[in-house]
Amino acid sequence: MMCGYIEVNGEQSSPVMLQPDFSDYLPFFTRGQNKVFYPAFGKDPNKTIDIVIRENGKLKQVSATWWFDCFDTDDGLAVGNKTTFNARNLQSPFWKHSLQNQRALVFATGIGESKLVGKTKHQYYMQSDGIFVLGALYRKHAENRYSCAVITRDSHPKMEPYHDKAFPCFLPMDPTFLDIWLDEGTRQHPRIDFVLENPTLYPTLHVQRVKTYKNKVPMKTPPPTILLSDLQAKLL
Repeated sequence: MMCGYIEVNGEQSSPVMLQPDFSDYLPFFTRGQNKVFYPAFGKDPNKTIDIVIRENGKLKQVSATWWFDCFDTDDGLAVGNKTTFNARNLQSPFWKHSLQNQRALVFATGIGESKLVGKTKHQYYMQSDGIFVLGALYRKHAENRYSCAVITRDSHPKMEPYHDKAFPCFLPMDPTFLDIWLDEGTRQHPRIDFVLENPTLYPTLHVQRVKTYKNKVPMKTPPPTILLSDLQAKLL
C-alpha cells in the first residue's frame, strides 16, 4: 500500500515553519495535538484527512474524505468503487480538472508504507524530525464536503526497499512554491511541473518496520534505518 497512513505529531516542530514567510501556514499545524489518518477503506466517508486549500482567495483547512472517488447522496457523501486514495497517473483525464484547479497540501510528520516480501506484507513507519508537506488533489461536494487523494509519483531509489511501485509527492517547504501550488488561478506552472516530474525526498525519514501503524510495535528485522533528505545528500 502506497501512502496509506499519515500522521501529525503536534509535539514536533520544524524551524522552517517559524520563519516569517510561513506565517500564513502556521495556523494549520495544530501544536500539541496528535492526529492519524487512514484512507476510506470499507467505504466509510468519515475516514477523513486534514487538507489545506485556497478557496475564494482564502487559505483554509478542511476535513476531506481520504478517497477521491466520492459522490453526493440524500444521506450525505458516499464512497465510490474506484480505489483513489492516491493520485498516480496524472495524465489521466480523471485527474485533469483537480490537477489544474483543486490542488491541496497535507502537513505531516510521519507516513506508512508497505511492501510484499515473499508472501509477507512488511509495514514500515517513517517519521521525520520535523514537519513536511505532501501534495494532494481534492473535489468539493455539496454542503461543503470534500474528498481527496494524496499524489504519488514514480518510485524513488531510497524508497524502493519499502515500496517499489510509487513514491509520495513530497513538496518543497518553500512558502513561495506552496502559494503557487494552491493558487486558484494557476492551472499550470513550470515549478509545479518540475516538482511533479522530479520526485524528491525533501524530509529525512527514520524508518522502522512495525507490526501495525497503530501501535508501532517494532519488528526485529530489518534494523531501523535513516533515509537522508535528497537536499542534505547533495550537500555531502
